[in-house]
Amino acid sequence: MLEKSSKSIEHFGFFLVPDFSMISLAAVVDPLRMANRISGQTLYSWDFYCHQNETVFASNGLPVAPTRQQDDVTDLDTLFVVAGIGAQEANDAALFSWLRGLKRQKVNLGSTSTGSLLLAQAGILKQQKCTIHWENKESLSEQFPDLQVTGELYEIDRDVMTCSGGLAGLDLMLQLIALKHGETLAKDVAEQCIHPAIRPAYEKQRMDLQLRHHAHHPRLLKALELMRSNIEEVLTCQEIGDLVGLSVRQMERLFKTFLSSTPANHYLQLRLERAHHLVLQSNLSMLQISTACGFSSTSYFSRCYRKQFNCTPREERLSLSQGTF
Repeated sequence: MLEKSSKSIEHFGFFLVPDFSMISLAAVVDPLRMANRISGQTLYSWDFYCHQNETVFASNGLPVAPTRQQDDVTDLDTLFVVAGIGAQEANDAALFSWLRGLKRQKVNLGSTSTGSLLLAQAGILKQQKCTIHWENKESLSEQFPDLQVTGELYEIDRDVMTCSGGLAGLDLMLQLIALKHGETLAKDVAEQCIHPAIRPAYEKQRMDLQLRHHAHHPRLLKALELMRSNIEEVLTCQEIGDLVGLSVRQMERLFKTFLSSTPANHYLQLRLERAHHLVLQSNLSMLQISTACGFSSTSYFSRCYRKQFNCTPREERLSLSQGTF
């Protein structure tokens, strides 16, 4: 568990990576502001650190300038790495060295969304539980097989905390406020955010399949969950049908009725969506990606990818690196 600061004011830093998620930043900063206002005290203060000490643009185009230089960590209690799309491009040895130095100085470290990838690359997450946005969970596990990556909304493991991103940061900060200043203040902040229930860490990151597909057939939902959870080791339609108690013909009818697709096509779409995330948001090779997404060969993977996205995975990654998107 995080050590409680003996100071009356707890100082947070937020390191902003280019193309960071604005909703992730707001979710971890605004609860601190609200806690100060509701309590009538300055319980928290914060600063923004920016990549290479320059103004950084969020993924929505809004600029944020640093309020402190990276070499000024005076009174810093906790630093969050706030990232988003393209975090893997911020592979910066100087940044990783800075983060390791903060850890040696007993600064608590945290991350939102894909910031967990940067903490992993810096060697901060060794032997500690961590989480990341659901889109990036598989790629983080592939790149760092020794990490204990969970699917939780957030993880607090000793002096390191990671958050899956989006509004999950709000739940994490409410938990930290409760630990430091009591549940009453945390609930008051939650009400100000019109967030009626503070979610525990184990709440699901993803929308229930029933809501996503407007489907209520229990065996269809089980089939969809089997597909979602078996991307690398692909099951046949017969195997899925046997596991959920449906014939292939029955399963085909249900998929046509509720999803306007066939089981095989829907399963392929799931695998290609996963592959698309890995191409854009990881440094895995095409062979590693094709294997992780259940394709028997890179050539077959490339053909399927081109048909879906109008370019090969190599072409898409090259375009990303050249900044042509």
